[in-house]
Amino acid sequence: MLRIFSIPLSWLYTIGVAVRHAMFDQHLLPSFSVDVPTICVGNLAVGGTGKTPMTGYLLRLLTEHGYHPAVLSRGYKRATRGFVMADSASTVETIGDEAMQMHRAFPEVPIAVCENRVRGVKQLKRQVKELDVVILDDAMQHRAIRCGLTILLTPYDHLYIDDHMLPWGTLRDLPSRALKADAVVVTKCPDSIRPIDMRVVDNRLHLPTYQSLHFTGIRYAPMEQEGTPLVLCGIAQPQYMLDYVRTLYPKAELFAFPDHHHYTPGDIDLILERSRHFDFVLTTEKDIQRLRTTSLVERLQAQGKRLIALPITVKFCTPKENFDRQILNYVHENTRR
Repeated sequence: MLRIFSIPLSWLYTIGVAVRHAMFDQHLLPSFSVDVPTICVGNLAVGGTGKTPMTGYLLRLLTEHGYHPAVLSRGYKRATRGFVMADSASTVETIGDEAMQMHRAFPEVPIAVCENRVRGVKQLKRQVKELDVVILDDAMQHRAIRCGLTILLTPYDHLYIDDHMLPWGTLRDLPSRALKADAVVVTKCPDSIRPIDMRVVDNRLHLPTYQSLHFTGIRYAPMEQEGTPLVLCGIAQPQYMLDYVRTLYPKAELFAFPDHHHYTPGDIDLILERSRHFDFVLTTEKDIQRLRTTSLVERLQAQGKRLIALPITVKFCTPKENFDRQILNYVHENTRR
């Protein structure tokens, strides 16, 4: 019944989004280009498509080929405003959990947050002497900046063509905006995916010839911890992680919170109560950024238990060389050495 009432709200939301795009298209709202290569990693839906692992993949690719990249994100749910560069004093409160996760994983890479992407890129250029390319995390909806290359992510089991606009579905942007991407990456593909499965998706998406299509899955780090974990998540789609963990620990259970959840003392009490029946607590790299600021680690240690983060990386189901070549060619052709 609630879904029926959400349909007219979805229509209104769609009209509002379409009007906003039309104003940018007709130059009634300003958009700007910046004189440094920019790669947008984005999606059309609300969370859960794998933007952070893809950003990490791009950072490794670019640094391995001698480039000096930086990452600019909004810094969702941070307590600060404006441009903030990550440094040794940064916390989840100052730059947000995803930026903090990226900073810990790539301490040598400039990581910054700014809600105004144009201003943020300009600040990065001023503060970073060697800057070859800026990766814009979650910037498809930020029309004020014109990105040089856009990567659209969409999950294998929930393609944007099968979704609806908010609040009926999870799309926050028009499906037609997918045509603005240079590369479409179908993420979270199962290990059992076959070439015929990929052809079915290819035919359904029916991409124009100027867009490349790639398929990726999730590679989890090996686990050697003995016992049974409580899987603690504050992410958009925790089922992927739980399914993998249960292949190693069949009796693992999920304790899920909303995406980007701010853990309160009451939440920590609940987690500790649930953890009494398990040998350790397993969480995501994003969640552990917030959990480190709570008393959970120390209180688990007092019980003789550990809080462990499970790292994930991108693995390609299609030849990654094709994707790599597209990224490196763009940066090479647009970087002034």
